[in-house]
Amino acid sequence: MPLPKAELHLHIEGTLEPELAFALAARNGVPLPYAHTDELRKAYQFDDLQSFLNLYYELMAVLRTEQDFEDLANAYLARAAAQGVRHAEIFFDPQAHIARGVAMGTVVEGLWRALGRSTENHGVSTQLIMCFLRDESAESALETLEAAKPYLDRIVGIGLDSAEVGHPPVKFREVYEAAAALGLRRVAHAGEEGPPEYITEALDVLGVERIDHGLRCMEDGALVERLVRERVPLTLCPLSNVRLRAVDVLAEHPLPAMLDAGLLCTVNSDDPAYFGGYVADNFHAVRDALGLDQERMRELARNSFLASFLEHDEELRARYLAEVEAYDFPGRR
Repeated sequence: MPLPKAELHLHIEGTLEPELAFALAARNGVPLPYAHTDELRKAYQFDDLQSFLNLYYELMAVLRTEQDFEDLANAYLARAAAQGVRHAEIFFDPQAHIARGVAMGTVVEGLWRALGRSTENHGVSTQLIMCFLRDESAESALETLEAAKPYLDRIVGIGLDSAEVGHPPVKFREVYEAAAALGLRRVAHAGEEGPPEYITEALDVLGVERIDHGLRCMEDGALVERLVRERVPLTLCPLSNVRLRAVDVLAEHPLPAMLDAGLLCTVNSDDPAYFGGYVADNFHAVRDALGLDQERMRELARNSFLASFLEHDEELRARYLAEVEAYDFPGRR
């Protein structure tokens, strides 16, 4: 039985495995420029964030119907449950779908067909977070928020993702203010490729409650002190950091130093189909590469539930935390 955990940084489009991509392509009559799944899997090699995003958006073409999005979410939830995930806060990118003629309702209704029954079918509670593409315009983000209004009973918050450099958080001040007025939770990718200043800006200008990635906070001692003092969670994605060259090798990942500094770090999978591992794979990888002991692993699992948006159900959060504390690591005597 795996260590119980929450996953807080997961792009549902990034869980599209080659096998499902080919199945959906066949179902929808979408041609793919790959002869077979093995050839496509070999294409999952990236030099940087942009080369990853190019393939990521290309493969989204196979997602057309509510059934496609339901199948995608169910495939992720089955894998996540097998890796010990008890709660998942799942990102989706509506602009990438709307731009190719797939309506907001198709995406949300399809995902919700799986997420609405996720506890019953997979033993995983879920929440849905709508992300804006930071390399699109602020006006497009506002239009997307407007399109989402009929579905806000199913969307708990907003996020900000895609290419970071050159697209500072301040660009999205207005849409984050509008989302706050609607009672939505707010997170943002910051400090992955972008500088530590983007993290500060996300906090001060966008009012975010959680920083996705945040790796580069370690370059700014005053920022680290602030993040510790304010208990701002960071949703780290170690295998993603290596694949996208934010960190050269996993053994050099700053996670241990971040934990030693008192930062509220969590470990997540980001886009696991592309980056070589789901969330438990990330846990195992950092354990082995960084020599994390069992109590550090328990701390990371505990942090994942503490950082989650479960304020509406503190009883559920307490139950998950109790599972973490009671967990008996394999081989322990």
